[in-house]
Amino acid sequence: MSRVDGGARASRVDGGARAARARPGARARARTPAATATSRARPDARARRARARDVSRCAARDVKFCIDRGGTFTDVYAEIPREGDAGEVAFVTLKLLSEDPANYASAPREGIRRVLETVHGREIKRDEKVPTERIEWIRMGTTVGTNALLERKGAATALVTTRGFGDLLAIGNQARPDIFDLAIERPGALYERVVEVDERVRVLGEGERARGASVVGSTGETVEILKPLDVESLRPRLRALLDDGITSISVVLLHSYTFDEHERAIGALAREMGFQHVALSSALVPMVRAVPRGHTGSVDAYLTPCIRTYIDSFLDGFDEGLRDVKVSFMQSDGGLTPADNFSGYQAILSGPAGGVVGFALTTSAALRDDGDDGRTPIIGFDMGGTSTDVSRYDPRGGYEQVTETTTAGVTVQAPQLDITTVAAGGGSALTFRSGTFYVGPESVGSQPGPVCYRKGGALAVTDANLVLGRILPEYFPKIFGPNEDEALDYESSYKAFEEVTARINAETGESLSAEEVAMGFLRVANEAMCRPIREITESKGYEISSHVLAAFGGAGPQHACAIARDLGMSTVFVHRFCGILSAYGMGLADVVAESQAACAAKYEDAQGLKRAMDDMIALKEKVISQLISDGQFEASAVRCECFLNLRYDGSDTAMMVPEPDDGDYAKAFRERFVREYGFDLKGRALLIDDVRVRGVANNSLLTRLPIACCKPGEKPIANTKTRVYFENLGWCETPVFQFESLLGGMSIEGPAIIMNGTSTCVIEPICVGHVTTYGDLKITVPNVKEQNETVEADYSRADAILISIFSNRFMGIAERMGRTLQRTSVSTNIKERLDFSCAIFGPDGGLVANAPHVPVHLGAMSSTVSWQLEHWGFDGLHEGDVLVTNHPRAGGSHLPDITVVTPVFRDGRIVFFVASRGHHADVGGATPGSMPPFSKTIADEGAAIKTFKLVDRGVYQEEGIIKLLTKPDTGSRGTRKLADNLSDLSAQVAANQRGISLLNELIDECGLGQVQAYMNHVQDNAELAVRDMLKTAAQNVIDNATRLGAQVNGDKVTLRALDKMDDGSEVCLTLTLDAAHGTADFDFSGTSPEVSGNWNAPPAVTNAAVIYSIRCLVKQEIPLNQGCLKPVTISVPNGCFLSPSEDAAVVGGNVLTSQRVTDVCLAAFGACANAQGCMNNLTFGDDNFGYYETIGGGAGAGPDFNGASAVQCHMTNTRITDPEILERRYPVILREFSIRQGSGGDGNTKGGDGIVRELEFLKDVTVSVLSERRIFAPKGLAGGNDGARGVNSLRRVNGEVVDLGGKNSVQVSAGDVLRIETPGGGGYGTKMS
Repeated sequence: MSRVDGGARASRVDGGARAARARPGARARARTPAATATSRARPDARARRARARDVSRCAARDVKFCIDRGGTFTDVYAEIPREGDAGEVAFVTLKLLSEDPANYASAPREGIRRVLETVHGREIKRDEKVPTERIEWIRMGTTVGTNALLERKGAATALVTTRGFGDLLAIGNQARPDIFDLAIERPGALYERVVEVDERVRVLGEGERARGASVVGSTGETVEILKPLDVESLRPRLRALLDDGITSISVVLLHSYTFDEHERAIGALAREMGFQHVALSSALVPMVRAVPRGHTGSVDAYLTPCIRTYIDSFLDGFDEGLRDVKVSFMQSDGGLTPADNFSGYQAILSGPAGGVVGFALTTSAALRDDGDDGRTPIIGFDMGGTSTDVSRYDPRGGYEQVTETTTAGVTVQAPQLDITTVAAGGGSALTFRSGTFYVGPESVGSQPGPVCYRKGGALAVTDANLVLGRILPEYFPKIFGPNEDEALDYESSYKAFEEVTARINAETGESLSAEEVAMGFLRVANEAMCRPIREITESKGYEISSHVLAAFGGAGPQHACAIARDLGMSTVFVHRFCGILSAYGMGLADVVAESQAACAAKYEDAQGLKRAMDDMIALKEKVISQLISDGQFEASAVRCECFLNLRYDGSDTAMMVPEPDDGDYAKAFRERFVREYGFDLKGRALLIDDVRVRGVANNSLLTRLPIACCKPGEKPIANTKTRVYFENLGWCETPVFQFESLLGGMSIEGPAIIMNGTSTCVIEPICVGHVTTYGDLKITVPNVKEQNETVEADYSRADAILISIFSNRFMGIAERMGRTLQRTSVSTNIKERLDFSCAIFGPDGGLVANAPHVPVHLGAMSSTVSWQLEHWGFDGLHEGDVLVTNHPRAGGSHLPDITVVTPVFRDGRIVFFVASRGHHADVGGATPGSMPPFSKTIADEGAAIKTFKLVDRGVYQEEGIIKLLTKPDTGSRGTRKLADNLSDLSAQVAANQRGISLLNELIDECGLGQVQAYMNHVQDNAELAVRDMLKTAAQNVIDNATRLGAQVNGDKVTLRALDKMDDGSEVCLTLTLDAAHGTADFDFSGTSPEVSGNWNAPPAVTNAAVIYSIRCLVKQEIPLNQGCLKPVTISVPNGCFLSPSEDAAVVGGNVLTSQRVTDVCLAAFGACANAQGCMNNLTFGDDNFGYYETIGGGAGAGPDFNGASAVQCHMTNTRITDPEILERRYPVILREFSIRQGSGGDGNTKGGDGIVRELEFLKDVTVSVLSERRIFAPKGLAGGNDGARGVNSLRRVNGEVVDLGGKNSVQVSAGDVLRIETPGGGGYGTKMS
């Protein structure tokens, strides 16, 4: 395809020879590649006029445009009248550069102009208004909003929020995005200024009486007005924003989801004053949770002005007749909305949504053509340049949607299509490190791009496809090289693979060819793309093999057969417009209007259910009114889809349930819950959180244009032949077909390549492609997986490619276990704070894969599994057994962390273990929450279980576990939250069972011998990566020995570090690194003796701190397994507070001492200054409830990075409860949640700031704080200043202020206020003047 008209590519007008194919029995001319390229070039004006003479006499408004304006290219699909055939249509496709300012201002409008030149038969100059008299409608999707969000190029905005919460969105949930990245990067705020409003309301609990004025909110909840709004007091502050050029604001007040009066008043004032855009969070998404609702409002304020500017610029280039044209934009939920209603928060998935609609409706239609009963679900597989999107569509249930997604670090709370993205695309970088093949997550981008782009780029997936013959340069435009006029560079790509192959062979002792290495990278890339497909199917209880794979995007059809084969799918569908399917999907979408209302009712309560149904009726009227308001639709043409957002009481797993045929939402919810999680929470009330109505108006769809059919037995004729490299076969002679030469009914046996515009489809050997009546391709993929166990193979020698693949598979299983646990648990700690971990272990108890959930659990569970195995022995464990434990001497951390261990049997023997550890709400400690600050022995901390068979040969031992929890052997009082304990234990059992099922599927697929062999190889590979890191670290220390104060002895170097707990107890570390062998000895000799307090730490905690520190320093993706510790020795003297006696109190060791050990380890390496060194544990409650949270602080600075502020540091990454959820469930008012400005240590790089958190209690409860760094400040490093110490204080209702110190437990009364100021991080280096 030639590049024409200043960047336009691949235009096609199908009205002549191509259109003949629509007539039954007609034969289309086969065209040579050269002729095809010429025919696609922009036709000259005379030719256009000649073809359009008859067309111009057709009726007005007979041209339809579907456009996807992407980041790089803009795709156009247009239906136009077919010349000479009244009432018949033809189509035009175009692909243009989205940005080409030298030639046009708007790519979508330019595409429309070019098509209309053909329709009108005359030249339409670029500087004239585009005529609209022939346009019926324009439908567009655009990534303008997404790109502005990613690049932070939105409008200048301000945030208006409740006083005390100006930093709420900056803090978010406190979690850091990558737990192993010391240089924590969090996305910047979307707003430039914050205005805090002196207003406050709260939602009353059931049966609670208001202390002052109150109203009934829209959810039916009673809302107490603590501080009325004085809206006029805001006028001067809003005027200051306007004076500074800020004309867009978002308003996010606490509890506005049910009480929106204050937000509406502020909005009215702002509009009166002249703000161009005002986003009220309560109007956009009236759903509980202030943080995601606030982010949604901020996104809308940030993006909507940009989108309005873009739309206005696009529309401005048309003549006045545009007012009679239906112009619609695709929203993130897969529905179209009029241009006037299109706004920022709806635009984030605008482009990808068109692809989802496109694959869903075209594939399901094609399946119906083949006699499908409409029950076959479909997986969409859209592989692009930097990433791959996967999604699922079930014709029976419609599009799968979610109400909360995160894009560019911002969580948006609104109905959106459920699209999962993985960082594996054509531009994903290919690297080989420490014996492993890696694909991504880094991308080489478009500049400089892959090696084959001729701009000095790096190896990428595109290069692998090129050297293996799957990309044919002669069929691609010459737009590469410094002058953008050269073809893809095969030779440079091949040479780059030869270079990396030589290095791989030198490191591994293999004798791989460049082709084998390239294929290896493709296999790893395919596995990365299989992972999210497994997640959206298996993790929700769906069988993958029952789905059809619909491949589209530039690279999707290249990989589709291999993906389908790896997943056991038998059918691949490739639409004729697969390269522009997002644009085509715009023409198939419905016009929608959505409305939603928050609700707080019990489904079983007749009055509450009636209120929800009344809301539903009102919402129906609202959406119907919206759709008929512009005259496009009659009310009879609108159908309403109704939903209830339901969850079990005590659970946070809400599901948006569509109205079932029998009207029984509860039954539909329970069936879905059981399918996804494998069990039901019987006896729990069902709550209605939200009511949602989606109004849908079907617009006339695009015309399905058939192609000419072949004669019986007629075979396709290849345009040419090429050589393609296939796995296990090597180079194969492969015919190349052009899509235009294929006729309906033809079959194409693999191997084959089909060129279709800018998309290449690879049909692999033994697969067969069938051309449908409408020109689509349906590929049959036989299931020919080898049965590895029938012939004993030798897996003793590791395959570097399979190491990467199995690493992904093992980690994927652990992660899916974690998702099961999170979604099925009931406690806030597990479900919302994510204080849990899941892992897989070998039959010897060695860690195979630990999903990166909570760092303090890393590696620690291996000690637990090993202890259980040693205690029971193989003979004492049976199929159906499930063990439970939490004792520190049995590998535990602290008592609230309960671990559930399940052996995995295969043919009567244990082949794996799976385990899950979760922080339970209470285990019977001296204070509610079982985190007593003054515990002296383990008996003060609750039930301590070394081992117990929770399930014995399949029989649940409920009586036994209840006795252990309520009448502990330690003599403690017994749990206060037995029901939650039992529910969370059930969730842990379910998570383990999920892991067992997935492991068995893997064994069925690959064979036990191979799976267990690579279990060991993956561990060996992690060992290699750690050794490489330690060699490099040791050499760096040797090179900088004087500055670091290190002692060098040949290849060995010794470093020392020391730090203190607040009581003066010392953590002493002597670290010896061996640069020759890549080993490290962590010797904690000299550490202070066991303490009488509770900051003693079991050995498992120290091991976790060491493995976490090492993993941070490796700085590459390696599996977290036993291999990481093979090059490491950890020496901890018995009797010190890092290896205390069996009866020692340890509750603080897990949450406090672990942080100090980590600080010492990282300081020894010189990696970064001290972080806040604490988890700032807060618990409060009484005999009826308990609440627990950990509060973030400042991260330590490093040599080339500032420490992050207000974030969870090092050994924890738990989330904090949203303010609205906190106040809704517990008797507190959160008065302030802000960043503690100036608390980070100064230096050449600055330490992060801590947090201020202030809570007012509404009833008498016990409050406990367990914290550190209140005496000794977090240390700076290399001349950097220390961070500020933390402060815990209590202001009594009588005005008295009490310093609580670092560890305390007090009784508080209603009106008392607790204020916690967390430490800042240390600075790094002497500050430059």
